[in-house]
Amino acid sequence: MSDLGSEELEEEGENDIGEYEGARNEAGERHGRGKARLPNGDTYEGSYEFGKRHGQGTYKFKNGARYIGEYVRNKKHGQGTFIYPDGSRYEGEWANDQRHGHGVYYYINNDTYTGEWFTHQRHGQGTYLYAETGSKYVGTWVNGQQEGAAELIHLNHRYQGKFLNKNPVGPGKYIFDVGCEQHGEYRLTDMERGEEEEEEELVTVVPKWKATKITELALWTPALPKEPTSTDGPGQEGPGAESAGEPGEEAQALLEGFEGETDMRPGDEDADVLREESREYDQEEFRYDMDEGNINSEEEETRQSDLQD
Repeated sequence: MSDLGSEELEEEGENDIGEYEGARNEAGERHGRGKARLPNGDTYEGSYEFGKRHGQGTYKFKNGARYIGEYVRNKKHGQGTFIYPDGSRYEGEWANDQRHGHGVYYYINNDTYTGEWFTHQRHGQGTYLYAETGSKYVGTWVNGQQEGAAELIHLNHRYQGKFLNKNPVGPGKYIFDVGCEQHGEYRLTDMERGEEEEEEELVTVVPKWKATKITELALWTPALPKEPTSTDGPGQEGPGAESAGEPGEEAQALLEGFEGETDMRPGDEDADVLREESREYDQEEFRYDMDEGNINSEEEETRQSDLQD
């Protein structure tokens, strides 16, 4: 979901043009409280200082947008709320007419971003909440994009790792509510789109997840005494790891279902709306689909009977 930047909604300068009703100083400049109707149809009501908007005020654009907040010498600066023509709004800090500092952006699809801004873009630490699914991205942003260390939290599992250009890259892990973690890494591979383009071939970077091991959660502490045949230690690895407890059995099923590489493909800019949450981990293969912005699930072929063991 992209932001509607206020750079598209330029405020007109005052300089004693248009209609004005309010206080003036000895030099005849607008100074103190006043109301103005500008030649382009915009209106402003608030504080002035030496002929410029300065202090608290409300600027209304003729297209329905409006800004309510602080000004410094005709520039939005300080705390303020900007309501855009489509109904989305930003509440937070401004500097030199741009979203800058800490603020919250409310999107028209009810998604929200809460965090740091730099020169009008999401930049620094921030949280993006996807209203449709309740999932959220918590981590680093660079120039409006998800990039750096982050955690992607879903209803019943989460992914921790690094992102680049909105794609997960390098080592990371999935943490499941059933009581285990799947470790692995995302590897970037190039896939050609085909011969649709005659002049030049477009290449898409597709992250693939490679699972390496399953472990129990680091903080797992069984409440009941261990059975004589149980195995100590939370760090069992790989397909051959054995554990008598329920977490170990879930871990074994997860590893069988997640071995190898799974495809991922990046989505369109700002189209990261998360979809259905994955479930039934022991019978599903997970694929991080950037078109949907979520970890989607596909039914895998029925595995051989456990009696063969």
